[in-house]
Amino acid sequence: MSDLGAGFGYLVKGQRWAFGHGRWFGFGLLPALITLVVYAAALVGLGYGADDFVGWATPFADDWSSPWQALLRGTLVALVFVFGMFLAVITFTAVTLLVGQPFYESLSEEVDRTEGGEVPRSDLPLLRELWISARDSVRILVRVALYGVLLFALGFIPVIGQTVIPALGFCVSGYFLSEELTAVALQRRGMVLKDRLALLRGRRMMVLGFGVPLALAFVVPFVAVFLMPGAVAGATLLARELTAPAPLPEPAPSSPYTLSKD
Repeated sequence: MSDLGAGFGYLVKGQRWAFGHGRWFGFGLLPALITLVVYAAALVGLGYGADDFVGWATPFADDWSSPWQALLRGTLVALVFVFGMFLAVITFTAVTLLVGQPFYESLSEEVDRTEGGEVPRSDLPLLRELWISARDSVRILVRVALYGVLLFALGFIPVIGQTVIPALGFCVSGYFLSEELTAVALQRRGMVLKDRLALLRGRRMMVLGFGVPLALAFVVPFVAVFLMPGAVAGATLLARELTAPAPLPEPAPSSPYTLSKD
């Protein structure tokens, strides 16, 4: 439980850092604003088209009597929209980070600089960095899509599908959201996707403590935009914690009864 609180603490510290550095906060808003416009249009389209899609996908229910037809299709419309929001939360961050790669890498470097210690820098050309980020994002999104399909199917289970499954969905969203955000700092430290995932698995509760509240907040589109600079800053602080060398064990106190060699 302490790791959960610590993860949430890094999220709060990141937001404080961003709001305390106004120039960098504004710097980090631009990519998120661009992505928001595109996603808002897509979600509006989903909202208008979900009814027609569900009606097309369930022709067997055309002759059902009330209230069963409305109950089935209403539930499916809600699940389709929740699934769309689930994907939007994950892909919003991936697309925003890709669009704003130079912005967020500079912001992450500045966090490392203000916190002291080594400031890792990537020596790769920008196009190479963009290619690696895009490739890794696709790999993560494939994993998310598989989880999403499974959770969508489990959503049909009565009671559990409307309570436990949405909670699991936010846990999955939060975990992979943390991966995408920490990737900015961890890539500068020379870590590939496989190593990053292994690192996050080792502190899973801390990662969830950081990512799940953020995933819940990112459901509100405008909130996601304003939290994005602080999310990158907090993820950098989290990455510093995850990659910090383990403290050396303290030497055992000497016993007063130890005999002297003299």
